[in-house]
Amino acid sequence: MNVGVVIAAAGSGRRMGSAGNKVLLPLDGKPILAYSLQLFAAFDVVSEIIVVTREMDLEVVDQLIDALGLGSIARTIPGGKERQESVYLGLEALREDTEWVIIHDGARPYVTRELVEKALQDCYTYKAVTLGVPVTDTIKVVEDGIVAETLERSTLWSIQTPQIFSFSLIKHAHQKAKQSGFSATDDCMLLEKLGVPVHVTQGSYGNIKITTPEDLPLEENGVTTMIGLGFDVHRLVPDRELILCGVRIPYEKGLLGHSDGDAATHAVMDALLGAAALGDIGEMFPDSDPQYKDIWSILLLRQVMDEISKKGLVVSNLDLTIMAERPKLSPWKDQMRNNLAEVLGVAKNKINIKATTVEGLGFVGREEGMAAQAVVSLRKDLNASNCHPS
Repeated sequence: MNVGVVIAAAGSGRRMGSAGNKVLLPLDGKPILAYSLQLFAAFDVVSEIIVVTREMDLEVVDQLIDALGLGSIARTIPGGKERQESVYLGLEALREDTEWVIIHDGARPYVTRELVEKALQDCYTYKAVTLGVPVTDTIKVVEDGIVAETLERSTLWSIQTPQIFSFSLIKHAHQKAKQSGFSATDDCMLLEKLGVPVHVTQGSYGNIKITTPEDLPLEENGVTTMIGLGFDVHRLVPDRELILCGVRIPYEKGLLGHSDGDAATHAVMDALLGAAALGDIGEMFPDSDPQYKDIWSILLLRQVMDEISKKGLVVSNLDLTIMAERPKLSPWKDQMRNNLAEVLGVAKNKINIKATTVEGLGFVGREEGMAAQAVVSLRKDLNASNCHPS
């Protein structure tokens, strides 16, 4: 068998909520597209892989192909406005001596070698084969919000890719559709239009297409969070401004420190660094460095967020507790939340600040100092440009 592969990878990622092509999003340390590339390249019968992608993604997909060491077998071409046009362009790009073609969605990273081998085996008997699985849900026809019909579930299958065809047959079907203006949701429909039977090979319920964030594993779609805990304490001294979360608070004393002594912001920074496994503020901003003398901690928080962003992480939420006997902090909490929300890049309702006394106990109760504790959760940013393989 002389088999060519066309991988459809020209999607926009709109339903994924991603700023870029969803097939370039990371999945367990490498782009989604990498799984299909590596799978098909491992077949001896595959002589060529054409990746059809958006013009703006050609360079990064070429880099991915090179990084995977597949430059001798895989190459990219720009796609069309719709999937059908993109696949047709992929077929046109294949070598003329191609006998069979595998058409696969680049957003299906979970297809296995065993599934592909089963479908290829069926190609000896049938000229058109697709993977599919029986539907498990009851399917109803709905018109204007009202059930019009319930379909017989035993005859319904959910169709997947890869779909494998005689090269000449599927190319002819695409040409006919192009001439007549017929539009299909998958390549099998083009053959059905011509009256050509398509065989369904049992696929796998695990061979899903990544379409929305819910289709990704929890650790990839941001549901799984990274938690960090931060704590800081500073001594109260006279003739010093009291600054908490970047807010100047009128009081007879302020917090002593190499910087502005903002214990609340320091606790937030340590929580962020802890969640991202980036050490602590003493390592990042040592008090032996004169550049940090009397610096506003809210500015240092911006630097911490820069490091968080470099790791492709964003803040989910923050819970901050400030422990002080005096002054009463309630009038300033809203301004503190505004400052933190702006720097952390989250909505204000994702920031919670609690101010509490310690009932006169300990150094806080004796008004010798203040303490702050923060808990923060981070998640992966799907819009981060982390598209290259590790």
